[in-house]
Amino acid sequence: MKTSIVLAAAAALALAAGGAAPAADKPADTAAAPGKAPNQCFHASMIDGFAAPDEDNLYVRVGRDVYHFTMFSHCLDLDWNQRIALRSRGGGNFICNALDVDVVNHATGLGRQRCAVSSMEKLTPAQIAALPKRAKP
Repeated sequence: MKTSIVLAAAAALALAAGGAAPAADKPADTAAAPGKAPNQCFHASMIDGFAAPDEDNLYVRVGRDVYHFTMFSHCLDLDWNQRIALRSRGGGNFICNALDVDVVNHATGLGRQRCAVSSMEKLTPAQIAALPKRAKP
């Protein structure tokens, strides 16, 4: 009985999150709603740089694109960090949305800290140009 409840809860959670997870070697089709920029996937190894103006926001450069990650809660010393890692929660290293990734912060005095991401947004060229110097990756 407990197993069926757990499976039903897992299925409901998967549906609420947008269906099944993408295959590790092929990201899901990420068509955008009308009027919104597409939330494109990228491979974690494609990251060229990052900037964290505070403990709640992270900007990541992938080629010409910049993605804004909003942390679920404060990620201690993220704004002082010289080294971070993005860990994919799925089987592959593709990052398509906030549910796919954790930020691993190496700068805290407590050792490594995993920080959950609440939202991920691909910025437009105008948004990138408007970023303050401290937030540009």
